Amino acid sequence: MRAIAFFIFLLPATTFGWGETGHRTVCLIAYAELTSTARAEVDRLINLDPDYDSFNESCLFADGPPRQRGEDHYINVPRNFRAIATDECPMADSCLFPAIENDIKVLADAGNSDVDRLIALKLLGHWIGDIHQPMHVSFQDDLGANLISQEGDDERGNLHSAWDFDIIDQQIGNNFAQIAVDLRAEIENGHRSLWKFDGPVEWANESYQITISPAAGYCTIKQDACWYAPDNMMLNRGETRREISITDSYTAIHSVTVRLRLKQAGVRLGAQLNAILQ
Repeated sequence: MRAIAFFIFLLPATTFGWGETGHRTVCLIAYAELTSTARAEVDRLINLDPDYDSFNESCLFADGPPRQRGEDHYINVPRNFRAIATDECPMADSCLFPAIENDIKVLADAGNSDVDRLIALKLLGHWIGDIHQPMHVSFQDDLGANLISQEGDDERGNLHSAWDFDIIDQQIGNNFAQIAVDLRAEIENGHRSLWKFDGPVEWANESYQITISPAAGYCTIKQDACWYAPDNMMLNRGETRREISITDSYTAIHSVTVRLRLKQAGVRLGAQLNAILQ
């Protein structure tokens, strides 16, 4: 990793989707899933990049610095949503849905410049990672659980960062190359067939159902909505923030989910690139 690496650790935890380990793991799995034709084109484009030496490293590009296309990193929904059923952005002009669609189109069009296609490749690798991180399909008022603090932690620690970093670091590890090898070894062909059949709407809804599940501790289901707190439906400016205890038990339980989401993201990203670059 070149000079950009020296600045990554100075950024706030809320900057990252899966954190470096998660995003690079997803893109390593995807790269291993590529056909020889798709891999050759990915390699050709990455070799043109002045900042990144590998596809998995380039998947950090969207988080910066500087951060690219801020609204495209997540999907915000109203608190009374029970499921994601369409590829619309419910609360913004843009979100992960058009981000994925538009960058697929740019990358797929050989008439576009290599510069534009390279940017689309780097962003697409990141977007498909983000849409599989449950807290990236969530609510605007608490900034996707960034405003749910971890008990006993400094102000940087929150529920969102627990899913970006803590679960992976504490239960899976930080060697993304080895994690990718280990996770890919767990993937069966039946998994691939099942996961590749779905599209971004299904991927987002999978994340959302994890987000609103009682085990995640993100919200309280009440009156057909996902309340910020049992006595407060929506967090407004100046109101007291909730705290959540991120215990070893919490990270252990949810490591199963995180392992699955990383595998699904990698397989699906690889399938998309194979279809685009065949």
